[in-house]
Amino acid sequence: MWLPIPAEEIEGLPAPGASGLNYRFWDGGPDFPADPADCAFYVVPYMKGEEIAIRPLAGMRSVRVVQTLSAGVDHVTPGIGALRPGVRLCNAKGVHEASTAELTLALILASLRGIPGFVRGQDAEEWRSGFYPALADRSVLIVGYGSIGAAIEDRLAPFECARVVRVARSARTTERGPVHPLGELPALLPEADVVILSTPLTPDTRHLADADFLARMKDGALLVNMARGPVVDTAALLKETGNGRITAALDVTDPEPLPAGHPLWHAPGVLVSPHVGGSSSAFMPRAKRLVAAQLTRFAAGEEPANVVLTT
Repeated sequence: MWLPIPAEEIEGLPAPGASGLNYRFWDGGPDFPADPADCAFYVVPYMKGEEIAIRPLAGMRSVRVVQTLSAGVDHVTPGIGALRPGVRLCNAKGVHEASTAELTLALILASLRGIPGFVRGQDAEEWRSGFYPALADRSVLIVGYGSIGAAIEDRLAPFECARVVRVARSARTTERGPVHPLGELPALLPEADVVILSTPLTPDTRHLADADFLARMKDGALLVNMARGPVVDTAALLKETGNGRITAALDVTDPEPLPAGHPLWHAPGVLVSPHVGGSSSAFMPRAKRLVAAQLTRFAAGEEPANVVLTT
């Protein structure tokens, strides 16, 4: 079992030896901790990039489960073709909801209430008073209504939004109300004051927020990308923010990391955070609980949770 967290730091793991599980620590360093061919359960190092994530996969001839510690698996899927049939790829559902939803609200409030301008004003010793948009009475559209989208709505509840509209790949009903299918998105965009992207990156969602999508957003609307950078067409976004028609808050960008000199850094009305939606103190306790639960299932011969793909 390859783990990016030392086994002795994870409470609740099946005992090594007696359970038949032997743990090896690997967090993406240059040397593998053992022969990849002997690895049966691979927990991918967190936030180390695609190259490191997939580097051992070609040699993992015995692997049965590949577990990410991220909600998305797009950094692992390029290497999945090297695996034998029947391998389960699992994501980290349950790990990032609290942290990502918190940052989503922080970015919305900071953007609407002008916090970046206040910080610049403080640096310049300028008193920048005035009236700023509130989240109260705004219409919010959540595009990508999985567990993270639902957690975002949970945190929107106290803010007196006029309404929250939900969109996912297919229609369904939740306790909070209906979820609209993606096909209805063009008709929903013009009514939203805040559009939140929380979709996985797939061929269907790459450049979902393209020139047509952005043009349908109402004047003065805020786009918040908590998904993956390529879900948004960067060139189209720069055009719409450059003329001041919409604003944006981006925890993810395309390219990423955003290089020095890129126009997104200084685009008017754009707030950038460096892909830290899941990187908070909430991450590690939840990641450890997930790994312990998944390996307990594995040791008992049970199907893992959060399977998103089987080779």
